[in-house]
Amino acid sequence: MLQISNSVSVPEHEIELIPIRAQGAGGQNVNKVASAIHLRFDIRASGLPDVYKERLLRRRDQRISKEGVIVIKAQQYRTQEANREDALERLAELLREAGRPIKARKATRPTRASKLRRLEGKTQRGRKKALRGRVDPD
Repeated sequence: MLQISNSVSVPEHEIELIPIRAQGAGGQNVNKVASAIHLRFDIRASGLPDVYKERLLRRRDQRISKEGVIVIKAQQYRTQEANREDALERLAELLREAGRPIKARKATRPTRASKLRRLEGKTQRGRKKALRGRVDPD
């Protein structure tokens, strides 16, 4: 059971963990040991609350496919167990982020003093540029 919050958890049978061979350097061992983990989690088929599902599917995240499947590849560590824990923790963090409420943006307006500073700066730059013109020889 993967605990997300006090009231939300994901049963282990909904998470598919597939051992694969890790990429990159590692000597001869990398060619024969499947130490990396491919984690797959189907959002639509899961038992998550609808709010979580909706927020996850709305996210623009490269780890979430068009079909609504979260795919996480963990290959940072040398052992399969450590990579498994890393993948599960990354999934849990992604699900926790989906559970956080979205802060509403409050519209703000510039202060009177900031407006005056901006206009004064524009006036000064205009004067400076006006002085760059051609000088008339009298």
